Amino acid sequence: MNSRDIFNLAHGIAAGETPDLSALVALAETPEGDALRLAAGADIIRERHFGKSVHLCTIVNAKSGNCSEDCAFCSQSAMASADISRYGLMDKDTIRQGAAYAGGSGINRYSVVTSGRRLPRAEVARVAGAFSETEAGGLGLCASLGILDAEDFALLKAAGMSRYHHNLETAKSHFNNICTTHSFEERLETLRAARAAGLSTCSGGIFGLGESDAQVLEMALTLRELDVDAVPVNFLIPIKGTRMEGAGRITPLRCIKIIALLRYVLPQKDILVCGGREANMKELAPLVFFAGASGIMTGNYLTQAGRAVEDDLSLIARLGFSVRES
Repeated sequence: MNSRDIFNLAHGIAAGETPDLSALVALAETPEGDALRLAAGADIIRERHFGKSVHLCTIVNAKSGNCSEDCAFCSQSAMASADISRYGLMDKDTIRQGAAYAGGSGINRYSVVTSGRRLPRAEVARVAGAFSETEAGGLGLCASLGILDAEDFALLKAAGMSRYHHNLETAKSHFNNICTTHSFEERLETLRAARAAGLSTCSGGIFGLGESDAQVLEMALTLRELDVDAVPVNFLIPIKGTRMEGAGRITPLRCIKIIALLRYVLPQKDILVCGGREANMKELAPLVFFAGASGIMTGNYLTQAGRAVEDDLSLIARLGFSVRES
């Protein structure tokens, strides 16, 4: 696909047209070296729907390690030997303090994230208790607590949570290469149950797991079908002691290509660049906003350090963007 075709496609999508599958396949097959041409078109689409606003989210790792699942990339898996902190569910005050800091920093959403296949019902109730005692103001409350059901979601929603996060991680056709202890369908069912409970949904994945360009597109189309509201984009940081420790970092241009492709498929959804942004993109990390991303995760990640909130706020301002009003 040449530059003119890319720009015509981008303008059409920005105007509300839905691209046919053959056009999206052609985008996915664009050589990595031409990623910036894809980015220029993706930026047109992002600008149309989000202007110069940036969505900021942050997380707290509220329960760490000792997970029963065998996700190949994850340092918290019981099958991994990574050197990480392991602890039970944080107390309510610590969770609330994190929310207070996020709200005071101008961040849009704060998510409580826990390890494990699913958080036990009693611990879900403790998270709900923390939410119900949080003076959120304009701060959106989110959680990522594993494979939950309708009863869990009703409890959390009643406590003030408005969004549930549950990544697909990768395409269905690649999922069994990454995880065997639960199914891709269970992840889909969790997201559908969250939406049925009246919650907005946040779901994306990790790139750099050996997926093909076609599988990046496959996952994007699944997310479009699920009609998720936000798409977190993570780039693998190979961690010693995990099955993926020997994987190489993906290149900055491949990161840009992935972000851009997601924007063509999901023109009106928040695309949030999260873990691995700095480690994989290096000096090109600021270009995420010009490649189709409409937001970032700021602060630390689950078991890896991120960027200070103040540094990200400064970067956003220097690039001519502003944090979206909640």
